[in-house]
Amino acid sequence: MDIFINIVIALAMLAVLASLFAGFYTVVRGGEFARANSNKFMRYRVITQAVAVAALTIGFIYKMSH
Repeated sequence: MDIFINIVIALAMLAVLASLFAGFYTVVRGGEFARANSNKFMRYRVITQAVAVAALTIGFIYKMSH
């Protein structure tokens, strides 16, 4: 179970990083693409951050109890 939690945490953090860079690229690119998609990518970043924080919290609670 320890390995599973570590993998979930790592994947969640990579998802945050990917969504952050995608949103940043969209803003830097500018133009119509940025107007249509920048808020969507930043929303994805917030969602993935919430998942990452939840995974970290669950991981800490699990590791403290075992």
